Amino acid sequence: MAALAAGQWGVVSAAQLAALGFSAAGVTRRVQAGRLHRVHRGVYAVGHRSLAVQGRWLAAVLACGPGAVLSHRSAAAHWNLLATSATRVDATAARGRHGAPGIRLHRSRSLDAQDTIAHQTIPTTTVARTMLDLAAIVPAHRVERALAQAERLRLYDHAALTDVIQRSNGHRGRQALQEAVAQEPAFTRSDLEARLLELTRAHGLPTPLVNHILAAPDHPRLEVDFCWPAHQLIVETDTYATHGTRHAFEHDRRKDAALAAAGYTVLRFTDQTRPAEIATRLRALLRR
Repeated sequence: MAALAAGQWGVVSAAQLAALGFSAAGVTRRVQAGRLHRVHRGVYAVGHRSLAVQGRWLAAVLACGPGAVLSHRSAAAHWNLLATSATRVDATAARGRHGAPGIRLHRSRSLDAQDTIAHQTIPTTTVARTMLDLAAIVPAHRVERALAQAERLRLYDHAALTDVIQRSNGHRGRQALQEAVAQEPAFTRSDLEARLLELTRAHGLPTPLVNHILAAPDHPRLEVDFCWPAHQLIVETDTYATHGTRHAFEHDRRKDAALAAAGYTVLRFTDQTRPAEIATRLRALLRR
């Protein structure tokens, strides 16, 4: 039991324990003795209740029965494509299966074996299938962020994405994913950056360089969020979480001064700035 749990992020299922020769009464005794701790019905943490997020993911998959896999937002987080703050774990299983508290169960008839893989011992949808499921539930700018991250991690496989799109007739994410892979994904580091990039496209503004490296006097390497070199215009996106400290404030001022000395106009927008205001100011400066 200990060896099994060690290879499964600390969790085991009742079915697995039965296969090892443990009786139902033996499992109950170990629960009462504090050697097993119930996570879901028929799924236990071995030795202690403290589980890493991977243990919670695998416990949810085991709770949904044979053939179930981690999917959607949880699979995207497991592949490190897109962070999630969701408290429930996303899992996909065949129709007729039942979920459990703390699990968002997606039932699917179209999930082929080629769309699943054991990633770090957790049955998970492949990157391509994860992107398809993600495209059905998140905005377009987040799909693009996930695609760019996949490319950055060398997980991007255009042939696999095309294949999953062709096999996904009727899937709600098909059209959105098809549109996303038709363009070169730009790597953005936050939702605010992704939304601003989407805004420039929606208003027909020139496409900026994203997370671009510039050189300025006494600053040979400055990374900026968005840059229009021909217009010598730079946009920085600020959130309180990353720019709300005194150190960040002073760093931003030094950076702006160096860019101004190099001849650039620097605009800063926060997540509270209205999109219409951003579009108006950018349009005016890009017409110069």
